[in-house]
Amino acid sequence: MGWTSRAITGLVAVLQSWPGVAQTGADWPTFGGAPGGGQYSALDQIVRSNVDRLELAWTHRSGDRAWLEVTPIHANDTLYYCTPMNRVIALDPATGEERWRFDPHSDEGGSGLIEEPRKVVRCRSVAYWEAADPEPGALCERRIFKGDINGYLFAIDADTGESCTDFGASEGHPGYASHWDFEGNGVGPRHTTSGPIVVGDVVVAAVGVEDSPVDASDGFVRGFDARTGELRWEFNPIPAARVHDTGAANVWSTLSADPERGLVFLPTTSPSSDFYGGTRKFPIPFATAVVAVSAVTGEPVWHFQVVHHDIYDYDLPGHPLLVTIRKEGENRDVAIQQTKAGFLFVFDRDSGEAVFPIEERQVPASDVPGEQASRTQPFPILPEPFTKTTLQRDELFGLTFLGRRWCQRRFDELRYEGMFTPPSIGGTLHFPGFGGGGNWGGAAFDPVSNLLVIKSMTMATQHWLVPNEGGALTPMPGDSDQEVPGSSYRGGDADPMPGTPYSTRTANFEAPSGVPCSPPPWGTLTAIDMDSGKIRWQRPFGRVKRFGITFPESWGSAIIGGPIVTGGGLVFMAGSMDLKFRALDIETGDELWQAELPYAGMAVPMTYMSGGEQYVLIAAGGNRRTLTTEGDAIVAFKLRR
Repeated sequence: MGWTSRAITGLVAVLQSWPGVAQTGADWPTFGGAPGGGQYSALDQIVRSNVDRLELAWTHRSGDRAWLEVTPIHANDTLYYCTPMNRVIALDPATGEERWRFDPHSDEGGSGLIEEPRKVVRCRSVAYWEAADPEPGALCERRIFKGDINGYLFAIDADTGESCTDFGASEGHPGYASHWDFEGNGVGPRHTTSGPIVVGDVVVAAVGVEDSPVDASDGFVRGFDARTGELRWEFNPIPAARVHDTGAANVWSTLSADPERGLVFLPTTSPSSDFYGGTRKFPIPFATAVVAVSAVTGEPVWHFQVVHHDIYDYDLPGHPLLVTIRKEGENRDVAIQQTKAGFLFVFDRDSGEAVFPIEERQVPASDVPGEQASRTQPFPILPEPFTKTTLQRDELFGLTFLGRRWCQRRFDELRYEGMFTPPSIGGTLHFPGFGGGGNWGGAAFDPVSNLLVIKSMTMATQHWLVPNEGGALTPMPGDSDQEVPGSSYRGGDADPMPGTPYSTRTANFEAPSGVPCSPPPWGTLTAIDMDSGKIRWQRPFGRVKRFGITFPESWGSAIIGGPIVTGGGLVFMAGSMDLKFRALDIETGDELWQAELPYAGMAVPMTYMSGGEQYVLIAAGGNRRTLTTEGDAIVAFKLRR
């Protein structure tokens, strides 16, 4: 491989941010490419001038066709990924041939390690660990870690796929650690959809919870010994005196880490109940916040609350990118946090101080009895928002005149006073919607151009709080003639919020035809200069085909997943509804290459070297949330000889 000055610059940045890269010999050993999660690779065999020669190298199919959002990792000269059916599969990186398959369940030929029934659930990543001085021939000197829907963390031998029975043995279940061995302080599930992260000999795993009940399980993050599975530490975002007055504030998305500083970075969520905060008017500073904790003790080092008293479900949707930017002629080690509101908050990695100014602005008050919304919210002055943040009645969209009129009438019925309009009984419009804006996997940083590339969805959502009658939900079977007193809502299923006087109903803001009322583009890709904080370029991304019509490219598409950047000056991204995998010029956003996938690639791609050739890989499995056909394909490309 020929190393350009561009690639060398990028490699130096990666090495500076991750001292452990030399020990593993890996080039994509964690979800974001490195523990800092920059979604960048210095590999530069594929460049602007030859990317049009990319062709299919191989395809692997697991047989598990459902909700494939995984980013495989490359370490130990092997590709590893998890499936929605709780399996882990190891592949030959050059051919895609299966080397081993781990299945902990008792059914369908699994190992019988656990008896719990198999459930279909998204799995975004696994993690890799190896001993500092691996003993030749010994089992489990190299390990894959995977969390699951049951709250278990499995340890798997990376060479053979066998269970590492020393992990969790002290707790009576050899082969896995369990979040259920420890106090949860509430009700509901404890599960994992995004993978753990390894820092030294500690594997850090978070739990996702159900955030509707007031007394939901707390959003614990735990550090386990990578060899024994014994608990090293745990962090609870809920104040100790209030563990049964609220819960959640968990981390459902991906994690990032700075091994040199010994820090793990947590993007937390709203506390429970998520849309009503009348039962939690006390401070919860670690909720919907960036929290840097010690990888050794789990103690918080610094934090910044991105949304005060979150009643908008504006969970932090992805890990902070731990990268080195150039600002005002100096290199700055920073943590860059994207939000569902379309903001980027940039913090000094050591102190948590803001690198760009942030100001508190007044936001609308709640009109819901018992609620007390925060009077202000933090707004970054820079960088510029990467998505549209306000919605006007006269710009609402419709495929037809009648469709547009329907959207305008609904707009008039709903409460909307700009961003952070609180939920209401009469109905509220949220824009950006609680799906984002920004979302998981959505950002990548190029250390050479100093550009952050980030995806966004530009869609609004509707929300109603429905008073319960005598503690029970007001009956509403969903017929069009049913209504909520004082509300514009008609029909729909209810989501109870146990412990509150309300239930909640949500819906996308779209016409009866299913077309969004928000003006297109509905999906964008944006590059931001991290020196000035200004947008360098922005373009619609993806195309939608509905009702037998292929919509214009300028309208964009709903996007799940995100981009990566490479030393070849390229942005690779799928994520759209049109089955395309694309390569763009990092400097201009111009499309240089595309290939059609067997299913929509609703994931984050990755890249690696094998046998002297650079591969670019994407999980193509569609996604039920974008109404795309679900599949099971891992697809790899390399340059045509």
